[in-house]
Amino acid sequence: MWTAKKLAVGRPPPRFPELPGASTPPELNRALLAHFFPGEPAVLPDTILLPFRECLPLAEDEIGRALSRSSPSSAPGPDKIPNSVWKRVHRVAPHLIHNLLSPLIVYGSHPLTIKKADGIVLDIPGKPSYDSPSSFRVIVLFQTFSRILERIMNSRLSCVARATGLLNPHQCGSLAGLSASDAVTTLTHEVKTRQMAGRKVSTLFLDIKGGFANVSPTTLCGMLRAKGVNPYLVSWTKSFLSGKTYQLLYHGSPRVFAPVSVGTPHGSPVSPLLFVIYVSRLYSEIPRGLSLSYVDDFALTVSSASYRHNIQILQKHYARLKARGARLGVGFSVPKTELIHWRTNRDRDPISHAPVHLDGSVFVPKGEVRWLGYWFTPSIASTPISSRDLPKPRHVS
Repeated sequence: MWTAKKLAVGRPPPRFPELPGASTPPELNRALLAHFFPGEPAVLPDTILLPFRECLPLAEDEIGRALSRSSPSSAPGPDKIPNSVWKRVHRVAPHLIHNLLSPLIVYGSHPLTIKKADGIVLDIPGKPSYDSPSSFRVIVLFQTFSRILERIMNSRLSCVARATGLLNPHQCGSLAGLSASDAVTTLTHEVKTRQMAGRKVSTLFLDIKGGFANVSPTTLCGMLRAKGVNPYLVSWTKSFLSGKTYQLLYHGSPRVFAPVSVGTPHGSPVSPLLFVIYVSRLYSEIPRGLSLSYVDDFALTVSSASYRHNIQILQKHYARLKARGARLGVGFSVPKTELIHWRTNRDRDPISHAPVHLDGSVFVPKGEVRWLGYWFTPSIASTPISSRDLPKPRHVS
């Protein structure tokens, strides 16, 4: 259906970034880099790599599983080598990729040669103006060979994270077996359970501002060491998060590689897991409530005898969550904050309009909230949606 629409209407022409104070291509390139990848890139110290004795040897089936998850239609990075080439190489000469990747794992290194990436600058449809970097987004395309190694390390680190307690039981997303539907089901069950006990239930929906770009490699590696993660995984994580260079691609771009300071980059197979581990410290036990998240989307659910008391509890736990986030260097996006007071079909009490006050802003309860691709109403009805561009569906009980 979407393909037919594109054929009938046609694609809109790409918008050229026009930013105040950036009159030349180099100035525009620097302005976009400063907006999307703020901060000064860390200087890599000269080190001598040593092999890790307690490193698990690379198995052939690990490479096969990593390649099977690589789509042949995915756009390649600066090397212009598609995934289909590596899949054919592995079929013809399976030892070749194995011999290339094994030393990188043993030495816990992600070399600079595969850290280069293309940053495709795309305009965001529907913006009133395009004279600000916030009207654009960047899709980062990494070299396909790098993605093979990232998928292998993601699989290994995922198993270790579960075994060592690096993840909170209430975290969903970027984890095998825990999808958006699991988070929605958990939230629905929590609300209904507390309503059956005769309590008033409220949920505050929060979104981490900046997301992946806020991850501190030093703090993250310290968390891994504190949990006893194998040193080769810690060393590889530090190497992966350091020394990246991107070239921004748009009409008229200078096409030069520049060092970027970014926590864990979008588009990488391992980035979501590293981010989920990093924000696991934000969790705290909520008396008479639940803290639930899906990657960078948080939901604080509390219950008490009244909605106004719920507001007080939410404000208290938001302050605690904000303080923990400050220690990690992460904050929450104010425009994306939403509040809902849940009701039952038999509730005869007047509808509560008690707002929550956070950071000088007032958030009134919504009659409809979109979370993780589902529309919620106060009566706990939810309907999945497939696209943000589709009209709002009718709610079901």
